Parts: sequence; C-alpha cells; structure tokens
Amino acid sequence: MTDLWMPGATRRDVGNHAPTDGGPSKAIAHITWDRNATKAKPVALVPYEDLVSYFTGGGKGVASHILWDPFTGRFTQFFPADSRSLSLEDHAGGTRTNRAGKYVIQVETLFFPYCEVDGKVYAKLTDTPCKGWDKLNAWTLSLGIPNVWPNGAPTAVPNRNEHNWETQAGWYGHGDTPENSHIDPLSWPAWPKLADTGSGSTGGTTKPKYEPFPGASFFAIGRKSPIITAMGKRLVAKGCGRYRVGPGPEFSEADKASYAAWQRKLGYSGSGADGIPGKTSWDELQVPNV
Repeated sequence: MTDLWMPGATRRDVGNHAPTDGGPSKAIAHITWDRNATKAKPVALVPYEDLVSYFTGGGKGVASHILWDPFTGRFTQFFPADSRSLSLEDHAGGTRTNRAGKYVIQVETLFFPYCEVDGKVYAKLTDTPCKGWDKLNAWTLSLGIPNVWPNGAPTAVPNRNEHNWETQAGWYGHGDTPENSHIDPLSWPAWPKLADTGSGSTGGTTKPKYEPFPGASFFAIGRKSPIITAMGKRLVAKGCGRYRVGPGPEFSEADKASYAAWQRKLGYSGSGADGIPGKTSWDELQVPNV
C-alpha cells in the first residue's frame, strides 16, 4: 500500500488539496535559498522552525510537499502525495508543472549557498551531511519515482526540456523544470548506495542478495530485463504464477496477473492489487540479485 505521507515526517497538512493530472511520476528538487550569502560573507542558516511557520502561514500559497533539513534529518510534510503542491511556477495555458504526473513530489531543502551552521560554512548542498536523504529517497522510490534525472543532474546551467518533462518519470531540479526561472538546487546528493545483505563480494564490490526495487515505472508492458524473469520465478515459487509459458524476460499481462495474485496474498485489494510492483510487496518477494 502506498504511503501518501512520508514515514517519519511531521504532518502539517495545509489543506487546499487538488488532484494531479496522472502520467509519469516526478520529484522536484528545490533549495529554500531564503538568504543571499557569498564566500566572503557567509550568513547563518535560517531556523527550520521559521520555514515550517512560513509554509503553514503566509507561505501556504507556495508550499511544497516536503521541507527537509539536511543538517538534522528532519522532515515536515504539508500536502499528501496524491495532491499537487505549489512550489513551481505554472503559467496559464502552458505546460503543466505542479500537477504533471501521478505524483509530483516537491522537496524544499533548507539550504542556501554559503550558509553557516555551527561555525562551518557550506558552499553546496552536497557539502552538508544530507541526513535523511536515504529515507526520503526510499519514499519516492515507493511512489514509483525512479532514480534518474531526465533533464540531467542539477547544475547552474538549466535544461528545461519540455518533452522530457511531459513524458519521463524521475527527478528534476527546480531549474530544469519548464516555465521556471530559478536555477536551484545547483547540486543534489548521489543516490543512496545499496545496503550489503550478506551475499559476499566479487572484485571488492559487494552485491546485494536481493534485487532492489527499481521503481514502479520500470514495470511497463514490453520491458525486457533479467529482473523480470527472476521476479516471475519467485512468483511461481510463491504459488502465484499465472503463466501459460514462461516466465520470461519481457514484462507481460501474465506477469501483471501473477504479481496481482501476490499482492492479494499479502492482503492488498482494489488498486493496491493492480499487478504493478510497489516497494513493500517487492521487498517481501525477495527477488534474487541478477
């Protein structure tokens, strides 16, 4: 079952919910950039509580889904995942931004270049501890948002490719979103490394015992991958196989029917048993690493 509220985040629902348009799910990376500082003149970081007060008060009209403090790992959520939030420019008659996907998760990160925290100055977001990034990323993966940057990883040079935005799931920098003029976040932490699950190592590289969840968008009809074959074999082993032939490497309607049987076996029903893997059911299936 999908968590519309990020596990571990403080919930401060600001209301004003509105549906999204459907389509490829996205996450948008922002920094608050609420003060201007320079290397020569660093400025103290704004208190986290001030931003929470802003987004639940006078700043409701530009609130994101998530406020993240990368220094402490705190999170506050203002909208459920199935509602649009309001941190992007969205011009009338133009490309949809705040609503452009099944989920359009916007993350405001408490940071600006050359902020000072406990006597230390941080030029880039990636210089911070980035505490909690693994938890945030696990949640967005569970919503079917893959760890890819369709318009490229954030830099100071924006790429606002509108076709990618409208057709490809993944992460986008605020500066790489159509119709938006900001250039943040300038940098973003690397995707969390896979945890060692005790399968041993080869050539100094540890491989996980089980395949990590590749994101719901991976499971499109016609997708070919050894992961699909390994998944099908596990479904058969669990008594959920609905195959006449196979399983094979191409994701098919038989795979969907088999996976839906697995979801029902775990207690899901309705849209929760649609045959498209989610992170929780995938982790339970324990597909061997390929």
